Order: sequence, then structure tokens, then C-alpha cells
Amino acid sequence: MEHHTKKEISRRDFFKIAGSAGLVTAGLTACNDRKVSEGTATQTTLGKMTYRTNPTTGDKVSLLGYGCMRWPTLPGGDESMDQETINALVDHALAHGVNYFDTSPAYCKGRSERATGTALARHPRNHYFIATKLSNFAPSTWSRDASIAMYRNSFKELQTDYLDYLLLHGVGMGDDGMAALHSRYIDNGVLDFLLEERRAGRIRNLGFSYHGDIQVFDYLLSKQDEYKWDFVQIQMNYLDWRHAKETNPRNTNAEYLYGELAKRNIPAIIMEPLLGGRLSKVHDHIVARLKQREPDRSVASWAFRFAGTFPNVLTVLSGMTYMEHLEDNLHSFCPLQPLTDEETKFLYDTADLMMQYPTIPCNDCKYCMPCTYGIDIPSILLHYNKCVNEGNMPEDRQAENYRQARRAFLVGYDRSVPRLRQANHCIGCSQCVHHCPQNIDIPGELHRIDRFVEHLKQGSL
Repeated sequence: MEHHTKKEISRRDFFKIAGSAGLVTAGLTACNDRKVSEGTATQTTLGKMTYRTNPTTGDKVSLLGYGCMRWPTLPGGDESMDQETINALVDHALAHGVNYFDTSPAYCKGRSERATGTALARHPRNHYFIATKLSNFAPSTWSRDASIAMYRNSFKELQTDYLDYLLLHGVGMGDDGMAALHSRYIDNGVLDFLLEERRAGRIRNLGFSYHGDIQVFDYLLSKQDEYKWDFVQIQMNYLDWRHAKETNPRNTNAEYLYGELAKRNIPAIIMEPLLGGRLSKVHDHIVARLKQREPDRSVASWAFRFAGTFPNVLTVLSGMTYMEHLEDNLHSFCPLQPLTDEETKFLYDTADLMMQYPTIPCNDCKYCMPCTYGIDIPSILLHYNKCVNEGNMPEDRQAENYRQARRAFLVGYDRSVPRLRQANHCIGCSQCVHHCPQNIDIPGELHRIDRFVEHLKQGSL
């Protein structure tokens, strides 16, 4: 951090240095800036990508942000980062206007920050914004010294001497969100430390990502005059807009979360616009409904356009593992075509229909992993959801498609999940439950799926 120990700079002055990060599309044909909607985060287009302006620092942030939770790994089973492919993805994203990269010490089993830093360090520092998190989830990291050590290690891994965006990670998670908030950030003086780091310029924007306990969200917003949050990251998509609490009583509808931020002019950063991919893998009936309206657009594009249409949204994060994911998302945001009122209502009606299909709200974040007993929890839940969406859920032996659906479920289960990692090995220890941002009763769901599988095998459904 030598750059900042020599001379402190104000956050507004810093914009003179880093504000040009919005101009990474210099090699593309530039269009005139175009104001599309009013709001705290002003929307403009530079080149093809749509940008929003951070009202605090003036950062021109790409409306598509790169979520670095799902970087590709090399074959072989040890989940080593595929750095060559990651570099290619970052290069392509930057060349097409993406300039916001969101990572965490917790992502990719602790390897995401290093992989992200390695890829980004090959480019001029003022061409991108780095967002990372203080991911001190485990009680062993709650002390002031341990938390600050984690924070300082992020600079090393990311090869930088300042962070554009830093988040208190996952506030509200767990059985007692308020107690965890105080233990992780307030009582140990860590939040005070981070506020000092922001004043020194080593953190340019300070915010938090929210899951679960609405008390925590409301409390932190009530302290806005004191903490002056620069942004807040929330889960928002067209299903969670009004149905999050129906999916899980501990969740909060995104309509409320976004509204509270907009009232206070705090820019929103959107996570899980696809619900971990669930909104790109919807029931076949929903696919047909969306494709009838927009045959040339992907199912996922509807979710991205929904999130990007709201004017107080600064960026919409997407974990793009493959180049085709990146290309499709670039099509959605270069430039964004905001939803009309009629299209928004169409999506609300679509969400109502989706609630009729009993999928499990797993977002494939892998916070539940590794399982002590080797169970591949996300793969089991995602296979179940896939069969629901594709109509391969045999209801009883009298059903017309019983034999076809039974075979599809059982064969697909064995192909998706090795037998030693299947649901029948769950002992119900519940260690995974406390780590799930969606508050899924994971052991309960695994036992239910295991019973279902046994009934299918025995033909006794």
C-alpha cells in the first residue's frame, strides 16, 4: 500500500485518477452519451455498454458486473483455477466495456481473489473497479486482528494498493443476524477501522451485502447518517421481487429492499439476478412463454433486463464461467433495452406461474460446501430442480410419462452425482444449514430426495 502511505487522497479527488475506468471501450466505436432514466445512479452509454454513474465518486460503472464466484477450474478434481481461460474471459469483458469485478476471499475455495488479481493486473489499474469483501464468516475470524489480516491479504491477492468497493459480507446470515453483525464488525472495532480506511482512500466505496435477517438490513440503513454507506448489495430478480418470502419466510421481498435503498439514494448492486442460474433453467412451460415473446433472446436475458431497468441499480452481477455466458450477457447490456411497463407486468405474471413449480431455492453458491461427509449438496438439489423444470418428476405409477420420467430422474441422478456423494449419506448433522444464504433446510431436503429416489428404485411411488 505504498501509494497511500506516502500521501492520503480524498475519495472525490480519487475520481480524477480512477474515473476513467468507464472508458475501457476506447477501442470501440463510441456513441453519444444518452440519458435513459432518472435516478441516483445516472444511466449513460459509452460505446456499446450501458453505464451508470456512482453519485459519490463519479465512477462510470458498467451495468453488467463480473461476479468472480464461479471462475472455471482445470479438470482433475482438485479444482485448481484455469488461469488461462480466466485471463481470456477478463480480456474479453474489458474489451467490451465491463469494468466492475466482484470477488471475495471465500469464493472458489479461497482462490478467486488471486485468480482475479492475476487476470486484472495485466491491464492498467484505472481501467477497472475491484470489489471484494470482508468475508469473516467463521467465529475464528471475528477478532479484530483476524479480520484486519483478512482485509490486508485481499490487497496482496488482488495486487493492488486500494480497493474501489469493499463490502461487509453477508450481513444478516445465521440464526441471530444482529448478534453476528455486532461480533463480526461492530463490537470488535472492525467497522470503525474500515471507516478510517475509507477516509484514508484505501477504500473508495464502503457498503455491505445483505442476506436473511431484515432487522440487520433496517438497522444498518438507520445508521446511514453515521456510516454513509456508498452502496448496498442485495438479491433482486423478478421472482424475488414479490415472492422471496413465500420461497423462504426468513427472506425479504426485493421490492422492499430496493425501495428502502432508493428512498435514501443509496445505489444498489444486484446479486443473484438469475438466482444462481435457476432463472435460466426454468420449467419448459415458462421457456415457451418467454420465447413466444422474444424468440431471439435467451431466457436469461429477461432476468438481466429486469434488474438493469431499475434506475437506482449501479451494476448487475453475473458469474460467467463460460464465454457463451459472457457473450449472451453482453448482448443484454450493450446497450440495455429497459423493460416497458407491459413487459414488467408480463414478468410479474411469469413469476406467479413459476411459484406453481416446487423447485428448491438453491442458488449453487456452494457456501454449504465442503460437506464433512462428502455429499455433493448443490448437485443433488440442482438435479432435482432440473427434473422439476423438465417435467421429469414421476408423480405415481399411473401417470402417462411415469416410465420415461422415472428413468430420466434415476439415470440423471447417477450421472450428476457420484453414488458415494448422494443424499443417502446425509446423517443430518446440519453443519451446512448455517452457511446457506437462502436458509434452506438442507438435511430435510436431502432426506426427502433420498426417500423419493428409494421409492423410484423400488417402483413403490
